[in-house]
Amino acid sequence: MPKRKPRPAAANTEKSLQRQREKILAEVRKYAALQKRARPFRPGRDRVHYGGRVFDDKELTAMTNAVLDSWVTLGPHGRQLEKELAAFLGMKHVILVNSGSSANLLAVGALCAAEVSNGLKPGDEVLTPAATFPTTLAPLLQYQLVPVFIDSRLADYNIDVDRLEGALTQKTRAIMIPHTLGNPCEMDRIMRLAERYQLFVIEDNCDALGSRFQQQLTGTFGTLSTFSFYPAHHMTMGEGGAVATQDDQLAKIVRSLRDWGRDCWCVGDTGAEGACGHRLEYKIDGVPEGYDHRYVYTRIGYNLKPTDIQAALGLAQIKKVPRFNQVRRKNYEFLNRALSGFEKWLLLPKPARESDPAWFAYPISVREGAGFTRKELVTWLEARGIETRLLFAGNILRQPAYRFAHYRTHGGLTTADAIMRRAFFIGLYPGLKTAHLQYLAAAFAEFFKTKA
Repeated sequence: MPKRKPRPAAANTEKSLQRQREKILAEVRKYAALQKRARPFRPGRDRVHYGGRVFDDKELTAMTNAVLDSWVTLGPHGRQLEKELAAFLGMKHVILVNSGSSANLLAVGALCAAEVSNGLKPGDEVLTPAATFPTTLAPLLQYQLVPVFIDSRLADYNIDVDRLEGALTQKTRAIMIPHTLGNPCEMDRIMRLAERYQLFVIEDNCDALGSRFQQQLTGTFGTLSTFSFYPAHHMTMGEGGAVATQDDQLAKIVRSLRDWGRDCWCVGDTGAEGACGHRLEYKIDGVPEGYDHRYVYTRIGYNLKPTDIQAALGLAQIKKVPRFNQVRRKNYEFLNRALSGFEKWLLLPKPARESDPAWFAYPISVREGAGFTRKELVTWLEARGIETRLLFAGNILRQPAYRFAHYRTHGGLTTADAIMRRAFFIGLYPGLKTAHLQYLAAAFAEFFKTKA
């Protein structure tokens, strides 16, 4: 009987590694199943969070697989997530970054690039709301642009579109708008104005993945759009974000700025940089001929990449976004019904016209003359374990960091001030169950009994 040939050592090792990986993943799934058996909500003892990550075994095994691959910098999972996000949005280009704040920085930076036809230059004006998040504004100041602050509307907390055209001057070049807490801005009017006056539009869509205006996803209207994948948002990578655009040139610039400002940008399906095959053949002024194109820098850039482990987490999460958003909408309707009896004292959120928001959170304003302050209500809720958050910076011009910034305002900012004094939000994210929401509603009812 002929002797069996011994298997090559490498093949044996590969099989052993695969078996070991399967054992590890099986244990991770067991751990996830144990986690899922969490104790029921204990009213008054467990906190009702405003937001947070919602995981199961899919996320845990995805991250474990990525760790076992030992590809810790951005790699194959990142490229796949960019493709899946682009397909979800119907956008040509999505570039992953390490946060929504970095996404805003790169979107503004791309429009300031020298090669962009009629791009932004220092001193150009950008219309933006005064009631905002700091890193929606910060890139405008960092690139020496002049923010022109517009007031918001108290019912939907978005920029007051009626004021935009009156704010225009010959220096106005762009509009940068957030969809506040997932509530879409009136994009038809904004885009008509942008087209008429040839303005760039940056959509800060960090709060609004999956929201729609006139059946179109927010984050797909503007020149560029930005996304955040912080744990409280519609999907998470832990920390992470993205820039989306239909424009080939802008996508190339965003990727370059993200990757140290290097000129080389092509990546093959295998992840090989310099996939063009000509990386030692470029001729660039001031650089020795034959210098490796991967080490040629034509922009002043950053390193704003996420890791592949984060991208693996994102790949598990993006598949759940439609279901997550169904729960967000359901929880919004529950809170609307539960709090409708208190509208004498509270202004409840109103969706924009012709919109279908995927709500990030549930904003509330204490009405003027309610007989109590926001602080009283928020203190009551927090004492009962219900997390609250204020609406970001409120009127950001009242924040210490921005008091001496170079800016212009158009009209009064009375609503931004009212938001700063009277608005806050509570959670409606998919991690909240009916028991959480019922407890939350009961806490409001108890508060108003004391005020009756």
